[in-house]
Amino acid sequence: MTINMNLPLTDEFHHTSQNDSHQNFFNDVIKGLKSTPKHLSSKYFYNKKGDELFQKIMAMPEYYLTRCELDIFENKTEELAASIRAYNEPFDLIELGAGDALKSTYLIRHLNEMKIDFTYFPIDISGNILSVLENNLKNQLPELKIVTMEGEYMEMLKKTSAISKNRKVVLFLGSNIGNMSTHDAGKFCKELYEILNPGDILLIGFDLKKDPHIILKAYNDPSGITAAFNLNLLSRINEELEADFTIDQFRHYETYDPLSGACHSFLVSLADQKVKIGEEKIFFSENEVIEMEISQKFSKEDIKDLAEKSGFTVKAEIEDSKKWFIDSVWQVNKTNK
Repeated sequence: MTINMNLPLTDEFHHTSQNDSHQNFFNDVIKGLKSTPKHLSSKYFYNKKGDELFQKIMAMPEYYLTRCELDIFENKTEELAASIRAYNEPFDLIELGAGDALKSTYLIRHLNEMKIDFTYFPIDISGNILSVLENNLKNQLPELKIVTMEGEYMEMLKKTSAISKNRKVVLFLGSNIGNMSTHDAGKFCKELYEILNPGDILLIGFDLKKDPHIILKAYNDPSGITAAFNLNLLSRINEELEADFTIDQFRHYETYDPLSGACHSFLVSLADQKVKIGEEKIFFSENEVIEMEISQKFSKEDIKDLAEKSGFTVKAEIEDSKKWFIDSVWQVNKTNK
């Protein structure tokens, strides 16, 4: 196995990447807030403050998702490992939206103990959380081969192929697929399929449809942490894009539709107001909403349909003890490419 550890990680790369990220952030914010209805991308929730708030969300008693998937990674680690291993050859373990790797660390540690030859590539848009992750893993597993990748999922995934030609095992956990519309989720999975090679694996987490009261409480906690998490994106826009949002002029609102499985987060403007972002001006009317996030819930039939339409074959389904969450293992079908 030959890995060019320096290929995408030079100072010049980081400088260019940071400039591009800032411009992309600005472009996406302006485009979203000039759309009808207004919307912002949930991928920008995660600056340093956003990371801290999301850690608090994961610790909330109402927020079952992390505990359910953690149950899988902690108690069904061997089953997970068996589902992604193949041919007894080296592979790259690539995690999209790695965060603090709370769940994947169980799998990484198990693979390490089994003396499996792999390299871990955590990809995240937040450089802050990647630094925390790298320091933690180097302290716990000093022999681990790790290459952190800060940037957009698809761009960074493609860069891993320039670093290593090994078979890819891609993790997309936390029901992050649910943060996309049904159309966008299908497009995303199809794009992953086009990037990956025959025999590559995608392990993807899905939150299942269940009692709607349980779901709504997970996103509308009485302590207001989720509201603060959503409002923090406006603060980030103020800090990084020279905007002047008055934060207390917006209020968080949450809905869940048990028929479609869509849980929606909004920020509601409490007054007619004008917001300046750089040289751009955005107008809000009283009660106008910004769509912040969708958290889609799935049936098993939905999952199978998404995999097949994207070109993948479902290889395994691993459930938590409550049967509230599934980590579905998909493989790029050799006969389809």
